[in-house]
Amino acid sequence: MTIHENLLGGPPPTHLPDDPEPREQLAAGTAPADVAAQHPTSSLAWAQLADDAFERGSVVESYAYARTGYHRGLDSLRRSGWKGHGPVPWEHDSNRGFLRALHALARAAQAIGEQDEYERCTQFLKDSSPTAAQTLG
Repeated sequence: MTIHENLLGGPPPTHLPDDPEPREQLAAGTAPADVAAQHPTSSLAWAQLADDAFERGSVVESYAYARTGYHRGLDSLRRSGWKGHGPVPWEHDSNRGFLRALHALARAAQAIGEQDEYERCTQFLKDSSPTAAQTLG
């Protein structure tokens, strides 16, 4: 038996490919809208836009940004072999943009009264990465 063997018999963790340029641009202070325009498939850029909009009270805008990041992330997960369920570990840095967008979507859905979507996204986050659910709140 190897240390990394999946004893539960579920799907293996999905690790999204590294996409360092958007991450580096955001860390360097490039405006998230500029990063999203240059890298529209980057869930991280959309998640940052969602967080910024939510912080300034623009909840509907946050919802739209989060939904875009979430769907871009789903596309990337599927291209990486994800079959609609299974772990998407927070510990893998490249997964964090998707997980942040999913969290932002749940938060904005709750704020606009979309309780079913809030519950679905919250459960999806917990199922994908308990660490992300705990870290992001």
